[in-house]
Amino acid sequence: MNADSRSAPRTSPPPALWGRLALPASLLAAVGGAFAYVGTVDPNEPGHYPVCPLYRLTGLYCPGCGGLRSAHAFVHGDFLSALHDNAMGVAAYFGFAVLWTVWVVRAVRGRRVRIELGRVQMWSVGALLLVFTVVRNLPGGGWLHP
Repeated sequence: MNADSRSAPRTSPPPALWGRLALPASLLAAVGGAFAYVGTVDPNEPGHYPVCPLYRLTGLYCPGCGGLRSAHAFVHGDFLSALHDNAMGVAAYFGFAVLWTVWVVRAVRGRRVRIELGRVQMWSVGALLLVFTVVRNLPGGGWLHP
């Protein structure tokens, strides 16, 4: 064994561009298919989707209540209705778009993507969802009802 073979570990060459884009493209296809389905099958018509179990049992809106109606309105370009039906959902759509774009740009450049939420970020997201849920169920939070 000579000195050159011991000095640096061998690394495999980066995968081809399509290999790096396969996972983000697959995820986009899945999300696009889900939005296409919700855009086609109107959640405002009864019988197409199940009712939220929390709402059915308690009459309280969970953070996801109105999400399908929000997605339907978003697909049809009715952004004000989408915000009214579920403002957190619309924020999540834009958050997904930003993170997906960062993922694709980094994949094209041959860089890894690591999105790690720390404890503070996770608690912050949880607190935001909790506040959203509480406010939308208060008498003054009617503007957040789906």
